[in-house]
Amino acid sequence: MIKTIIFDLDDTLLWDKKSVETAFKRTCEKAAVTYKGLNPKVLEDAVRNEARDLYATYDTYEYTQMIGINPFEGLWGTFDDLGSDFQKMKKIVPAYQQEAWTKGLLRIGIDDAKLGLELAQTFPLERKKSPFVYEETFKVLDALKGKYQLILLTNGSPSLQQIKLDITPEIAPYFDHIIVSGAFGKGKPDPSIFHHVLERSNTSAEEALMVGDNLMTDILGASRVGMKSVWINRENKEPMEDVQPTYEIKNLEELFTIIK
Repeated sequence: MIKTIIFDLDDTLLWDKKSVETAFKRTCEKAAVTYKGLNPKVLEDAVRNEARDLYATYDTYEYTQMIGINPFEGLWGTFDDLGSDFQKMKKIVPAYQQEAWTKGLLRIGIDDAKLGLELAQTFPLERKKSPFVYEETFKVLDALKGKYQLILLTNGSPSLQQIKLDITPEIAPYFDHIIVSGAFGKGKPDPSIFHHVLERSNTSAEEALMVGDNLMTDILGASRVGMKSVWINRENKEPMEDVQPTYEIKNLEELFTIIK
C-alpha cells in the first residue's frame, strides 16, 4: 500500500523548460533591438551551444553532473551555497555567464562584449520573471495532501532550487519534506539519496512511489532501491530498454488511477 509519494520538481511540477525558453526568448529579443535583423532564435541556439561547451570545460563540471545542475541553470544561478564545489562555482559563474553570451553573439557574427555582459545580466532577471507551473499540478497536489505523505526530491543547488520555490510560493507548503541533492551531497539516481528520503519519511521502499520526468535520474534511482516509479512523459519521449518505469503517464491526473 502506498503511503508516501515522492515528486521531482523541474519538468514534473514546475514547467522549467518553458521558463528557460521564455527567458531566452526575451533576452535574445533585447539583442534584436540593438542589432536590427538579428534572429532571436538563432542567437538562442548559438548561446545554448556555447554555454554547453564552456560549462564542460570547468573543473566543477563533474560535480555539477553528479548533483544535477545543467548549463542553463549555470546561466542564472549564483551558487552561494555551502561547500567548496559550490564556492568554486560561485567564483566561476559571472565570467561563464558573460562569456557564454559574448561567444554566442560571436558565433552569429556580432563582436560586442558590452552587449554580451548586458544579456548575461538580463537572462537571470527574465528567468525569475517567468515561473510556469503545469496546469494540473495544484489540482493533483490538493487531492493528495493529507491522504499521503508528500516529499519533494529535486536535483540541484539549494539556493537555485529555493529561488524556484520562492517564485512559485504555493508549491512548498504541500510537502512534508523537501530534499535537494546539493544539500545532501549526492544527486539522483544515486541510491543513497533515495535511502535518505526513505529514512526521513520513515517509509519503506514498498510503501513509496517516485514520480518524475527523467528516466536517467528519477526512474533509474527509484529502481535501484526497489521503489515503484511513475514516468511522466508529456513529450512522447522514446522509452529506454534498460530503464523501465513501473507506470507511464502523460498527465499528472493519471496518478489517481495508479494509486487507487
